[in-house]
Amino acid sequence: MPWGFAIIGSMGKRKNKGWVRRVLQVVAGCVIAVALVVAGTNVAMVLMTRDGIVDTEAAADYHADAIVVLGASVLADGSPSGILQDRLDDGIALYFAGAAPKIIMSGDNGTASYNEVLSMKNYAVSKGVPSDDVFCDHAGFSTYESMYRAKYVFGADRIVIATQTYHLYRSLYVARGLGMEAIGVPSDYHEYGGQLLFSAREIPARTKDFFKTWIQPPSTFVGDPISLHQSGDVTEE
Repeated sequence: MPWGFAIIGSMGKRKNKGWVRRVLQVVAGCVIAVALVVAGTNVAMVLMTRDGIVDTEAAADYHADAIVVLGASVLADGSPSGILQDRLDDGIALYFAGAAPKIIMSGDNGTASYNEVLSMKNYAVSKGVPSDDVFCDHAGFSTYESMYRAKYVFGADRIVIATQTYHLYRSLYVARGLGMEAIGVPSDYHEYGGQLLFSAREIPARTKDFFKTWIQPPSTFVGDPISLHQSGDVTEE
């Protein structure tokens, strides 16, 4: 190969390497930036809400408008999964301790064949909670939507949240960000299969809801207001 062409070829290779290096630097910078945002929002959310995690005895003197039990999966026979049963037992204990006169069961009823909230209500009633005091929020498709609807559909200004600790930080942050007074009582009664996955999924979910709470978009379904002063049976369908 002539000497001149060799030099040109060498310069072209150096340029290609330089372009690849710049692309890698940009990608690495973006990854680091995203990681810092995720880490920062998670740390901020935990630090801002950990004061709101209390026990049942403390919650009994809180005089909330409602206890909000956050949904999780139900089994094929309609019974609650282990993680959901613990949330329900937590909410029921809070009700009988006098933390609030009403319970809002908030979960997914996105299809006719899957109804978390009615299963949740039936479980609470089977444990002695009066049916009139249990409301069904059929459109609590996410933590943010459950909190949004507790505020803007059910008119709650002061709530106690029943869910596991890893989930309470985000729930409390959203509730308070939407203008409610809120505390949470953890329902960590058992160890759960898949807990590592639940905790891992919670990390980006906190970042998402951190910013979503700033923007405050309405929930997927809002609908007419539902007064907590009436019978909860009106929400069964």
